Amino acid sequence: MESLGICLGASTISLVRLRKTSQKTKIIWARSKAHEGNPRLTLLELFGEMGDIDNCRIGTTGRKFKNYLSLSAITEPETLELACGHILPVGHPYQVVISVGGETIMIYHLDDEGRIQNIHTGNKCASGTGEFFLQQLGRMSISLDEVARMEMPDKHHQVSGRCSVFCKSDCTHALNKGVPKPQVVAGLSHMMAGKILELLKKLPKTSVMLIGGCTRNQAMVHYLRQQIADLFIPAEATYFEALGAALWALTHETVPFTGLKNIFLDCHSRLDFHQPLSAFTNKVEFKEMMRRPAVADDRTILGLDVGSTTTKGVIMRRRDKAILATDYLRTNGDPIGASRRVYKSLARQLPVPITIEGLGVTGSGRQIAGLHAMTSGVINEIIAHATAAVHFDPQVDTIFEIGGQDAKYTYITNGVPSDYAMNEACSAGTGSFLEEAAKESLG
Repeated sequence: MESLGICLGASTISLVRLRKTSQKTKIIWARSKAHEGNPRLTLLELFGEMGDIDNCRIGTTGRKFKNYLSLSAITEPETLELACGHILPVGHPYQVVISVGGETIMIYHLDDEGRIQNIHTGNKCASGTGEFFLQQLGRMSISLDEVARMEMPDKHHQVSGRCSVFCKSDCTHALNKGVPKPQVVAGLSHMMAGKILELLKKLPKTSVMLIGGCTRNQAMVHYLRQQIADLFIPAEATYFEALGAALWALTHETVPFTGLKNIFLDCHSRLDFHQPLSAFTNKVEFKEMMRRPAVADDRTILGLDVGSTTTKGVIMRRRDKAILATDYLRTNGDPIGASRRVYKSLARQLPVPITIEGLGVTGSGRQIAGLHAMTSGVINEIIAHATAAVHFDPQVDTIFEIGGQDAKYTYITNGVPSDYAMNEACSAGTGSFLEEAAKESLG
């Protein structure tokens, strides 16, 4: 007899196929794959990799998406109990199981018979979750495989675990100051371990089992082992709930599988839509500076904005304020490297030699970029925004700026910024948040 267990997680889909004989039950196929906001396509791809399953009993667990499948479903706590009973020997010491996934941290407290007697969960904040960790790695252009191979530094850079915005800011500011990426990664991992240990305070932590996709984060595991004497990570850790669902399907009657074309239920959600922004272009006045070709020996100024997410550069001719060259690229956690790439791009756009008489630097990476360029023209973003706004409209009194990490409001009086406010405790609505949310939800 064969069965298939499917776990539909917040960021990944896991499948486990079991074969039961008179002697034993063994895993014959297992796979986990990030669905990147498209669980339907990912599930179909995994079915395609697995081959024929016509004679399999199928059990599903995980997120709400399981309710859109014409398959039998059970809860995650049930799958965890079954999987623990399958892999752990009788009399095992593990009464605490930590599940660290893409979106949540769950701690299960088991009784002496392996039954769940209590469940502890982390708060709704994204900091400390697997998906947040991957987002920050992406900002530094580091893969999870590279983290696994990374040599742990002697010390980690301390980052805030209280709020994902503060944590992201800590990482950005550290990189802008030249803190090595391995120290920042270690700091993130230390923060994740700290979140878990905080939840463990009132539970026995002599012997603990760790499961979930975050078990691939070897740095986090390293810090957990420093505080937990016996930390056990089973080979099945990344598809543990899927294993439990497959075990359940072996012993229960399940909804028959009638082919992939019938696997998804015909469910519809009603959504309300706003009008497209293009319908309101008549309410917006766009200001542009003229773009002109460079002339030999032009006297120019170079402006550089080293942001937390992107780095921008512009060369402006002094005599007529014409733009001669521009560039816009990702910072990728390397403000010096991004600045160099901007300089090279600007140089390629200039067919004749020019004279750069000044360099102004702004943005969150302005200090280190200004030091690297040996310029005294280091300007904070509020002043830079106000100067540009007044150039285009001398009567302007309000600026809203939505950046990659910050959202700012500036009030201008007589051409001078007199007050400002910014997002201090939430990243919702910022550029990087929208990009990350779109990638997770829409692929």
